Amino acid sequence: MNTEFKALQPILISLEDFLVLPETEPASEYIKGNITQKPMPQGQHSTLQGKLVATINQRGEPEQIVFAFPELRCTFAGRSIVPDIAIFEWEHIPLDANGEIINRIEIPPDWLIEILSPDQSPIDVIDKISFALKNGTKLGWLIAPQERTVLSFQGDRFNSHRGEDLLPVLEGLKGWQISVNDLFNLLNFARR
Repeated sequence: MNTEFKALQPILISLEDFLVLPETEPASEYIKGNITQKPMPQGQHSTLQGKLVATINQRGEPEQIVFAFPELRCTFAGRSIVPDIAIFEWEHIPLDANGEIINRIEIPPDWLIEILSPDQSPIDVIDKISFALKNGTKLGWLIAPQERTVLSFQGDRFNSHRGEDLLPVLEGLKGWQISVNDLFNLLNFARR
């Protein structure tokens, strides 16, 4: 009997091969030749995601400033990521000849928001945000519900925000202000 064990090596596939695989639930991402499945969203994650998408679109859609998409696959610069929320400035939303959004998004979002799940690696999420910033994303938020903290990323800078700190938003939304407390108050379902 052969008792020699060989270390299992991850199987790397091409981006093209990844993109023809069936979608998974929750979504899988393609990063550096590896496929990683995102964690299943839980209560706080789902609530923040849904309410932030609605809030951003309430502010940005009527004036055609920005539009927020939940779980939109964005494939660019050799990776295929699925931000929790991908926000595009109106003029960057990829459209077909009929003015409808196309299915394959091959550009980075202008702003991406990630909501940290309890067993998710913050380093991997920061790496994803950093990669997007290096490839054209203007703003990234990493929301950490357990710490009641938001990290914001712009260019090569990042800041930690808590309490009444106002969060940075895209230039076109400068009239909208949201503090960290405002953001986490979205989780409150207490009867009034």
